[in-house]
Amino acid sequence: MAKDKAKAMLQNALYDMADYLESGKVKGAKIAVCGIGSELGEDCVFTAAEIAAKEGIDVYYIGSLVPEYAVHVEANSEDEAAQKMDELLESGTADAAVAMHHTFPIGTSTVGMVSAPATGMPYFVSTTTGTAAVNRFEAMLLAAIYGIATAKCMGYTEPSIGLLNIDGARQLEIALKKLSDNGYNINFAKSQRKDGGCIMRGNDLLSGSADVITVDSLTGNVLMKLLSSFTSGGAKETTGFGYGPGICENMQEPVFIISRASSTPVIINAIKYAAKFVSVDFKSIIAEEFKKANKAGLKSIIEENSKKSSKPKAEVKAPPKEVVDESIAGIDVMDLEDAVSLLWENEIYAESGMGCTGPIAMVSAKKLNAAMEVLAKGGYIAK
Repeated sequence: MAKDKAKAMLQNALYDMADYLESGKVKGAKIAVCGIGSELGEDCVFTAAEIAAKEGIDVYYIGSLVPEYAVHVEANSEDEAAQKMDELLESGTADAAVAMHHTFPIGTSTVGMVSAPATGMPYFVSTTTGTAAVNRFEAMLLAAIYGIATAKCMGYTEPSIGLLNIDGARQLEIALKKLSDNGYNINFAKSQRKDGGCIMRGNDLLSGSADVITVDSLTGNVLMKLLSSFTSGGAKETTGFGYGPGICENMQEPVFIISRASSTPVIINAIKYAAKFVSVDFKSIIAEEFKKANKAGLKSIIEENSKKSSKPKAEVKAPPKEVVDESIAGIDVMDLEDAVSLLWENEIYAESGMGCTGPIAMVSAKKLNAAMEVLAKGGYIAK
């Protein structure tokens, strides 16, 4: 019985592939595209929709211009276009939508896709719009899961993940490594810089050192604009795939965000991004990713961090001053003073500082190992 089922699945896959090779269509990919609201004019979006339709994607163009190859859904204002888009998604007529604006609820955030300037290789920026959570740590931890899940929907079986070197990155690294130790498989990327590690620097953004770069949505939004529009001097976005789908644990019909400054090539890529995404059972892939992460303690890690951040800090007196000739890196900038206080509590004199890779705690060489043990136990550095 299982053999017959496997044979039928293989036959269906081969039929689908044959259809794609013959027609260029991604089976089942019906994409609604909102054309009104672009700073570059409706014609910019209209042209993208027509090109994507000519290349085989079932496009529903929502706007005032009448397409030859896409299905026309008339709308003459942004509000009307948004209403028509919602109707197409709710009715199942469209599987996904590409729009310049959409109000996502708290808990949903988008995963963008860019091309690395140095190599041309695509990678995901998670997240770029929306709010995964009100708490910054929780939002970035969820962003990491959102990015991995999205990459898997796009065909990456074991996407590598890197964390941009911003405030919160070190605590995020500790949390992800705890999830990994608990059984949630994470393929950590390695920075191209000499010190390596999964903390990504600006160089890594240019070369695409990771399949997924994790950031907060405001930083991600800036990165998308910078990486997509630098060739035009910021006048318009000329490269990349847009700001991506709104992702959450209980994923429904995805809306892919583009900018009002996105040019025709970017919008074409965004439509293709959407078509590829919905060609698989994305809801099951995302649900399975969260099932594994939750089993590895995702929710308890979020709760632990919340309790830690709300705990009042007692004033600690510094022990006798010593010569500090060793430094401990890997501490988050927001936790640096607390980390130094913890060392003082344990009778280890320390000072805070800033090295070339970020915040550091400086201690004497003879107390270096003891200090690292204290900080690792306190959750300020990775073990």
